[in-house]
Amino acid sequence: MYEYLKGTVTKIAPNYIVVDVSGVGYKVYSPTPFAYKEGQKVCVYIEQIVRDKGVTLYGFQNEDDKGLFLKLLSVSGIGPKSAIAIMAAEDSDSLAEAIQQGKVTYLTRFPGVGKKTASQIVLDLKGKLGDYVQKIDRVDSKRISPALNDALLALIALGYTKKEVKRITPELEKADAESADQYIKKGLALLLKK
Repeated sequence: MYEYLKGTVTKIAPNYIVVDVSGVGYKVYSPTPFAYKEGQKVCVYIEQIVRDKGVTLYGFQNEDDKGLFLKLLSVSGIGPKSAIAIMAAEDSDSLAEAIQQGKVTYLTRFPGVGKKTASQIVLDLKGKLGDYVQKIDRVDSKRISPALNDALLALIALGYTKKEVKRITPELEKADAESADQYIKKGLALLLKK
């Protein structure tokens, strides 16, 4: 029913925010409530879930995160609370990357996700996260040298998460390297050191 809410954040709690829209306060469950600030004007993308116990609103900072939430809900055994908990524990890019690569063990570290559920997530969603895979392939929207970009993609292909690679990117940008191979060697040294 709702696509998004535009209003002002009036309350932030550990698992939800309240968004005031023209004098009406909407309680919106969010995987990232502390990404907002009280008094901030926001546009929150909403998914309304109707159950026997009532109507609940789940909110996201962008349409991609809302889409990932809906994909998680399509997995047998994953309800809204589990999907929110999974998304709260990890950034969307790393989560999508783990699913695409079939990392069942990685997925079992999320709350309420055992080996069976993790396997089901991979089975149901692997190959269906095209938008996220494109985002993973674009390591950074900043203008960086083609050699560095190739090196960053290679590090991801070696099994490092986008989050880990992103963390060392500023140091690699300062590195005195001329080829992707040199960047990869420096990147591996940095990743193994941390």
